[in-house]
Amino acid sequence: MFKFLKEYAPYYKNYKKEIFLALIGIVFVSFSTAATAYLIKPVLDKIFIEKNETMLYFLPIAIIAVYFLKGLGVFLQRYYVSYIGEDIVRQIRDKLLHHISSLDLAFFKKTHSGELVSRIINDINRIQNAVSYDLAGLIRDSIMSLFLIGVVFYQNYHLAFFILIILPIVIIPVNKIAKKIKKYSKETQAKTAKLNQNLSEIFRNIETIKAYNAKEYEIKRFSNLNLNYLKTNLKILKAQGTLSPILETLYALVAAIVIIVGGKEVIKGDMSVGAFFSFMTALFMLTEPLKKISLTYSRFQDAIAANERLKEILHQKPTIKNGTKELAKINSITFSNVSLSYGKKKALKDISLSFKEPSIIGLVGDSGGGKSSFVSLLERFYDPDNGAIFINDVNIKEFDLANLRQKIAYIPQNIHIFNDTIAANVAYGKKIDETKVLKALKEANLLDFVNSLEQGIYTILQEGGANLSGGQKQRIAIARALYLNPDILILDEATSALDNKSEAAIMQTILALKDKFIFIVAHRLSTVKNAQSILFFKDGQIICQGSYQELLTNCQEFQNFYSIAK
Repeated sequence: MFKFLKEYAPYYKNYKKEIFLALIGIVFVSFSTAATAYLIKPVLDKIFIEKNETMLYFLPIAIIAVYFLKGLGVFLQRYYVSYIGEDIVRQIRDKLLHHISSLDLAFFKKTHSGELVSRIINDINRIQNAVSYDLAGLIRDSIMSLFLIGVVFYQNYHLAFFILIILPIVIIPVNKIAKKIKKYSKETQAKTAKLNQNLSEIFRNIETIKAYNAKEYEIKRFSNLNLNYLKTNLKILKAQGTLSPILETLYALVAAIVIIVGGKEVIKGDMSVGAFFSFMTALFMLTEPLKKISLTYSRFQDAIAANERLKEILHQKPTIKNGTKELAKINSITFSNVSLSYGKKKALKDISLSFKEPSIIGLVGDSGGGKSSFVSLLERFYDPDNGAIFINDVNIKEFDLANLRQKIAYIPQNIHIFNDTIAANVAYGKKIDETKVLKALKEANLLDFVNSLEQGIYTILQEGGANLSGGQKQRIAIARALYLNPDILILDEATSALDNKSEAAIMQTILALKDKFIFIVAHRLSTVKNAQSILFFKDGQIICQGSYQELLTNCQEFQNFYSIAK
């Protein structure tokens, strides 16, 4: 637990004022609780036994003051502890998302999005309780215990000896149960992630689920995961629940001994009735913070388990290292003996070729031939296993990543539409320039459709572009790329959902672009027919290269592909 708190200690340095006020509140609560126990003695001795009329009016005022102080303390503690906890969690979430988004694309290919959402939301929520409420509770209950122990020792230090016996005895079951809770907490968090994964898949693939009447199948799968989560969660509740009867029994044992020993002292006249009841009140009040400290310690195990899961992500390091050189304009691209693998699968094998001036390059071939892998290397989504890529005769690894990607517009096979306005989707990540947005939409052959909408370019698009057709989504993606005005434009099956007329109109715009390297990945040969150079991929290799007519004449593989494709 102390190691966990030490890791999060740096976050607290920015909350000196809030921590001070929260501690004031904690001290007020702790002091007033102890004062309540202490006031039992004068109430009994001075008012009911000695019949002191002055105390009859003074002590009620003192009790009101004590409880007001306690109420003020509760407010200060709760508000500022909540503020600190919420803000620390905000920082942790920002830090985690920043780190995750800097990881390589390969990490996202092998990690389910539901798992990542669970780490950012659920796991961090568990940590929030520890760094705010539980920590504040631990401090408050510790200070309260010290005040109450002070009252107990002040009233009768002989009887107070029995309290010193109970403390080490309590530690044994608390430690044992805490280890179990940590183990079960980690299991629960993993199962929460599986629930998120399953829900994410259900909502993302709802059309397929309905089309195949798989609703009952998915509900059953979710129910099994939900039941497994419940079973593990119940183990935590059982472990935490076990602690309470053990502690209660120990406290009752001490109280019984104190009643016998203290009762004898009262009978003999060595201790007043008021002092005895004040002692007993403080003792019974003391059991509550001690019990809470034990339970808080056990709950900390949940946060420690969540923290370990977060560190699994934070310890992941990107293999794509950032360069430092700035890139003004891309004038040449060279692949030198480039190979790329995904695990054991060889995606590209010894690719060597150069593009010395802006041109339009078509990439065709069977699925899995290496076309998408080839263009993904330009964005540095991956780095080659062997060989190197040069831009303007400089190794691509030497360039600043953000600067490099600013020069490249990539339209992937799976179009990503964000739940935002059309303008924000077109100018994605950049300041919205309405004139440029309209120009890009016009070039993407979508302006007439957008103008027909009541809100125009400020129409909100639904999640995944649910209120757009497949062709309209692709046009939005093309407009986004044109808005960027890049040096390299990559279209990875970017016109596959368009009809021939729309594709021809967009390709006419693209073919008219000057001073750009345009890479067009396509299965339809009509898409690349006018490319200056066509690369034919097969099994990760470029087996033919040339113009459309040259390949038809000189490349048997292309001829076979062409006869099938047409």
